[in-house]
Amino acid sequence: MPTPSSSSSSSSSSSIWVLSNIKLKFFARIRRFLHSKAARKRCCDPSDHFDKEKSILDPRNKVENVETVKVMKKNEEESEIVLQRSVKKLHFGSYEEKEVAAKEIASLAKEDVKVRKLITELGVVPVLVSMAVSDVASRRRSGLMALIHLAHETYTNKVLMVEAGIVLKLPKKIELLDESTISAFSELLLSLSYLANTQFSFPSLHFLPLLRDILDSDSCFDTKKSCLCALYNISTVLENARLLVSSGIVPILLELSTKKEISEKALATLGNLLVTLMGKKSIENSSLVPESFIKILSWEDKPKCQELSVYILMILGHQSSSQREKMEQAGIVPVLLEVVLLGSSLAQKRAMKLLQWFKDERQVRMGPHSGPQTPRFAMGSPVIINQRDAKEGNKLIKSLVKQSLHRNLEIITQRANATGDSSKLKSLVVSTSSKSLPY
Repeated sequence: MPTPSSSSSSSSSSSIWVLSNIKLKFFARIRRFLHSKAARKRCCDPSDHFDKEKSILDPRNKVENVETVKVMKKNEEESEIVLQRSVKKLHFGSYEEKEVAAKEIASLAKEDVKVRKLITELGVVPVLVSMAVSDVASRRRSGLMALIHLAHETYTNKVLMVEAGIVLKLPKKIELLDESTISAFSELLLSLSYLANTQFSFPSLHFLPLLRDILDSDSCFDTKKSCLCALYNISTVLENARLLVSSGIVPILLELSTKKEISEKALATLGNLLVTLMGKKSIENSSLVPESFIKILSWEDKPKCQELSVYILMILGHQSSSQREKMEQAGIVPVLLEVVLLGSSLAQKRAMKLLQWFKDERQVRMGPHSGPQTPRFAMGSPVIINQRDAKEGNKLIKSLVKQSLHRNLEIITQRANATGDSSKLKSLVVSTSSKSLPY
């Protein structure tokens, strides 16, 4: 029967063996990393190799070449030493040493994608994730910056971070976080959001609360822009539309779409949500619709926003006479005329289509038309056409268009800088035939 002293000695020797085994594996990874890095350095372009050979053969450059080789070798050795020291401290060092090591790893990760992948093979991701969600601000900041640089342009590293639990461990409230930390979290969320449109099972449910809180806060536009880009990436997957709408993101997106600095991604995300029934209903029920989108149509310095806004209005007005009526009452026709004359090519096409719908809406008594009207007659029932009403409707439409153009001619002419443009606009107004109008 073993004595207590012998059992304690056997357990201590067992723990020493486990620790030694961990360290052996760790340093084996380091060696593999250094060999990979050295091999990558040796692989170069054939033309560069030829130029170097030619340069070496030149006696005048012999001294310079020797010095260059020495400097390169010294830099490689220094980088290898930094890597060994950083990874070792990150795994086995104190909290203060871990912070320094995380900063050094962030610096090394800036080199290229291969370096970032090789660094994560050394098992640093779980340690950095625990630092990124720490309650200590300096430790959290160091961990976040290292993760941001490691995640850049690397699918594998992003997956490793999610699998390490970074999304599940995100802070529930941002009130206690400073602006720089919130900005760092937004960068990391944006980087991870690119996984949403891949085969990887992305945990969107745990991803949205922090995004929503940042967008609803007083953070700067750059931080909010990163969050909007992350939301856009998630919204490209139609299955996520219900989750986005139920999380209360639509009112926030509608509000942010009126801010010129960050409007584009908010509008693009709303456009993705509109193609689903739940998303369309949520947007239609907002008190900001359609006035906010009509306002965006007047942003001539933001052509992309104009294109997205008129696209959203087209979807809202399609097969919805009530929505088209709301738009007309909000004064959309004169604004659409300006877009047709001064907007981008795509915005002009969409605005012309919308104008055609409003024109056809007034000619509904003349019979079937091309606009997206809702059915007004049962199938097979006769349609009575009144010629007198038709003529009056024609005159009314011509009068409406001419009045709108006359009312906005001065503003539009000022915006059109060239003399040729103003003469073109005047010719449009003078013409009395509706066939000459741009729609």
